[in-house]
Amino acid sequence: MTLTHRGRARGCLLGLAAGDALGRPAENLSPEQIAARWGRLTEIDGGGTDDTEYTIFAASLLIRHGHALTSQDVAQAYHQEIIPLIDGPMKGAGFSELGAIQALRQGLRPPLTGQWHRHGWSDGLAMRAAPYGIFAAGDPGEAARLVEVDGSVSNAGEGILGGRAVAGAVAAAMAGASPDEAVTAGLGVIPEDSWTARSVNRAREALGPGSGDVAGRLHEAVVVRHYPWTDLAPEAVALAFAAYLMGEGEVEESVVIAANLGRDADTTAAIAGALAGAGRGEAAVPERWARQIGPVEGRCLPVTAGRHVLDVADQLVEGR
Repeated sequence: MTLTHRGRARGCLLGLAAGDALGRPAENLSPEQIAARWGRLTEIDGGGTDDTEYTIFAASLLIRHGHALTSQDVAQAYHQEIIPLIDGPMKGAGFSELGAIQALRQGLRPPLTGQWHRHGWSDGLAMRAAPYGIFAAGDPGEAARLVEVDGSVSNAGEGILGGRAVAGAVAAAMAGASPDEAVTAGLGVIPEDSWTARSVNRAREALGPGSGDVAGRLHEAVVVRHYPWTDLAPEAVALAFAAYLMGEGEVEESVVIAANLGRDADTTAAIAGALAGAGRGEAAVPERWARQIGPVEGRCLPVTAGRHVLDVADQLVEGR
């Protein structure tokens, strides 16, 4: 069956939302803790977290501005749509986004807003990069350029490179690339000697022949164990890409593998789901999962309340 751009876009964002929801209860846990609690985590219980809501927010920027998007457009959207409600239900927001909001409140402008705080390397941009790949389907370089425009408001350094890698990989998957080709495309839009690229390549190597548990080898290859948080972009992107490769691009297996790897499980599973959904389309997302994905509640970003990822995907396709 030939997949349409709309079918891939809907699969991408539905897969992302499903991964976000499946990984949510496993966030910050180790594979051993997940196995002790669930055996193998495979079923969604409720909606997702900030990953889905920030993805919808990022898509809204593209729908309004398209390829002409600037960092000032993004900063203005933060000022008008996020900051006025920051004292409300903004639960679960990433460190990089909260840091950017503090910087914007102090009158700073991008790229200083992404450099001023200490969390520029977080996976906050990578978690919302998929819409840029949808919008620039088949053009990883343009997808990477657009996501960096967004990321300059909240992230810096490896945080931006993580977003570029995901956006580039999604753009390739949207054009029918295989999982290995998509990951290679993601690597192609970041420096070879970057922390993110090295982590992805180490994860690829860990998937090769070897003794012991694959999850253990992946953690040994990319996880920064002494760091107190789990949202490092190089780590999250490497684990997500590894899960996508291990699942051979199949939506359910890629998402389940990512969620059960633990760490920032909602984000890694969301990225893996976005990639697999872009490659396989909406029909490849398990129907039992799709039924669980409704309009977001706006618990983190009230401006997104009531919006559904499928409607957002359609709007992205129309805007393109």
